[in-house]
Amino acid sequence: MARQLAAKAIRRLLLVSIHVLGAVAFAGAGAGRRSAVRPSEITQQVPAVFVFGDSTMDVGNNNYLSGENVPRANKPYYGVDYPTSRPTGRFSNGYNVADFIAKALGFNESPPAYLSLAPERSNSLVVAAVSRGVSYASAGAGILDSTYAGENIPLSKQVRYFESTMAHVEASNGSRATSKFLSRSLFLFGIGSNDLFAYAEGQSGINDVATLYASLISNYSAAITDLYKGGARKFAIINVGPLRCVPVVRLLSGTGGCDDDLNQLAIGLDDAIKPMLTGLTSRLHGLVYSLGNFYDQAMDNFAHPKAFGKSFILQHIVIWYPPLSADTHPRYPWYQINIPSITS
Repeated sequence: MARQLAAKAIRRLLLVSIHVLGAVAFAGAGAGRRSAVRPSEITQQVPAVFVFGDSTMDVGNNNYLSGENVPRANKPYYGVDYPTSRPTGRFSNGYNVADFIAKALGFNESPPAYLSLAPERSNSLVVAAVSRGVSYASAGAGILDSTYAGENIPLSKQVRYFESTMAHVEASNGSRATSKFLSRSLFLFGIGSNDLFAYAEGQSGINDVATLYASLISNYSAAITDLYKGGARKFAIINVGPLRCVPVVRLLSGTGGCDDDLNQLAIGLDDAIKPMLTGLTSRLHGLVYSLGNFYDQAMDNFAHPKAFGKSFILQHIVIWYPPLSADTHPRYPWYQINIPSITS
């Protein structure tokens, strides 16, 4: 029961600060340098970024969903370190994972939330899609449709929203130009943790881990395959981090420690994602990807806070000083998304 309550508490509170888990390690460009690289100093490496995922990626889609159980980051102190110092729909004190990867690619921040542009404003949707991309990510979303159903935009629906977006783009720009545009764009994924939380809470309807992993990999593979069929070729995948090491769970544990049970669930899924991507690459000609190791990077954050520019860990919260940059510490360059490998 305590374990279920803890998992539910995480889902409700989500990630008060994604930075606590070291999201900036996936920024990519500038590894080994202490000062942040300004997006204006980086040549834009892809025409657009299309984002799929959960609260680690959401930039406001959930603010447009109805329902009292929908998680929303529309109140203080979300956004306190964002340039406007106001909540933006990001489950972070400032920028999130998608923002930093977009910055590393030469954009100012993550592309806008799909629901802020559609469906009434199809012209704005097309303009955003071809100039920056679109984010379909939704806090609480899972790879499975059943994960906290009715409280988010599940991955399959995020893909359908992308297909709807491309129908507008193709109608405006033509099929040949759209196909070329998509083949050069980046498709960013960060999802899976909520499926594991739902399983731990007994809400997934799945009774064993093997069936859970099989279902997750099947759905994940189907989503990537559908995007490939629609023209996507370049993928950046971020694996699942240590689920029981987020601050609220460490607080609820009573000891300040991480819970190895859910961490093992995450490790199992991460291990299954690797061969999935290898298999997709062998079957889908021209597909390229980079896999970011969120799990190991986050664990190293806790083990070596000073190596990542953090002064100390105060019981349950990682304290950052000096302020965060978009750079990866030179000791840990292998955790970042390998941008050159998927943008060349």
